[in-house]
Amino acid sequence: MSTIRLLIAEDDRQIAEIQRRFVERLEYVELCGIAHTLADARDLVDVMKPDLILLDVFFPDGSGLELLRELRAQDSRSDVILITAAKEVDTLRSALRGGVCDYILKPLVFERLEEAIYRFRNRLEHLSGLNQLAQNEVDALIPRHSDESAYESNQATNSRLPKGIDALTLDKIHAVVANGEHWSAEEVGSAIGASRTTARRYLEYMVGSGKLSAEVAYGSVGRPERRYQVI
Repeated sequence: MSTIRLLIAEDDRQIAEIQRRFVERLEYVELCGIAHTLADARDLVDVMKPDLILLDVFFPDGSGLELLRELRAQDSRSDVILITAAKEVDTLRSALRGGVCDYILKPLVFERLEEAIYRFRNRLEHLSGLNQLAQNEVDALIPRHSDESAYESNQATNSRLPKGIDALTLDKIHAVVANGEHWSAEEVGSAIGASRTTARRYLEYMVGSGKLSAEVAYGSVGRPERRYQVI
């Protein structure tokens, strides 16, 4: 997989600096620019052709949603993760209509950004390996719940889970490790389209709740690694 070229478009310089530091911690990601105004963002998109844009909504010279609509009207190849303090439902609706690949509320947490970018990267890898589509491939790229009752059930479960643990992700991980093999956090993360750090957080939660056991194994170079199995 080639490196993801990423642009930060954020008017607040302090927040942009935090995002820059987060991005530089990620593998396979190259920061190609930082824009503090929409005008600068347009110029950088035009020149740098980023694969992914971390886009704010509020700028001194307009709304990030304007840029999102322009990108889609131009059939731009740049995808967008909206990172915003805007909690209005209408903003989310506009973002979804504009085709954002994720929507993250401020304050930004590194693990949430890491998960979003790894999911984006895995989707690109999946697409690059396809010659033509079957329905199961589409369903893998555009996950959905079978019905509203499943969604409501997960919402109810989420309310009982600790911060940072989501019921849907927990179910995905449980489905992966349920075959009886010993799994590493890296293997589980790859299987569900998340980072190793995210997978490890969920796996350790499942160990603590008595659903998994963990043991230390040593690889070919002698590095210890925790491997997980259903009890």
